[in-house]
Amino acid sequence: MFHTMITPARTRTPLPTSEGQPSSQAEGRSLIHVPIIHTQADMGALSHAIKEMTIQKLGQQGWERNVHLIDEIWTRIEEATDTWSLPYEKVRLYQDGLPVCGREVEIVTELAKAGNRNHRLLLRLMDRGATVMGTESGELLVQEYKMVQQILNAGNSRRALHLEARYKALSQALLKQRDRAIAERINHTLRPGETGLLFLGMLHSLAEWLAKDIKVAHPIYPPLPVRERQP
Repeated sequence: MFHTMITPARTRTPLPTSEGQPSSQAEGRSLIHVPIIHTQADMGALSHAIKEMTIQKLGQQGWERNVHLIDEIWTRIEEATDTWSLPYEKVRLYQDGLPVCGREVEIVTELAKAGNRNHRLLLRLMDRGATVMGTESGELLVQEYKMVQQILNAGNSRRALHLEARYKALSQALLKQRDRAIAERINHTLRPGETGLLFLGMLHSLAEWLAKDIKVAHPIYPPLPVRERQP
């Protein structure tokens, strides 16, 4: 979540794959993976501090270029998903950063009202009949939030960079734990004959832990090579 915004200069524009109608399996389980890039609105209370640190690294023009790029990617995602004709009563929505907590619909609604494009899209899909799912371990999300908060509270870019380097191994370990938890959540909740729509940051990879019977499709962007997922 954090690295996508704090080092956007490393994020390449993914090449589009062949688009069209993603297929859903009649009896098996299918997962449509939509790689996302987090916007400033996704960062909540940390958004202002992340913006300031990113401007320190890239300059104002670099920040604006990346905001424009992220905006274009979200437009592409919205245009693609709006054309899909899926059996939405059998679609489950899995969302990066959305904890299993019993307040999932409320959280999505609040973030959508705050201008979050990702969650506005979730609401549109829910209106078509899709079911939003708690996706992540709240405990792991809190751990990551606290780590990011320490970096942003460092006071200056040199100190922040030092802490970022210091926490690199921990960040990678947390990312892997989150990926495993997300995959296990999908494995346990996606039923035969259903389709999952997974909105997940580009640094993530679930392939190692997803059940073998789940057929994964990438109708918008191909997955990043492993070397490009490193925080």
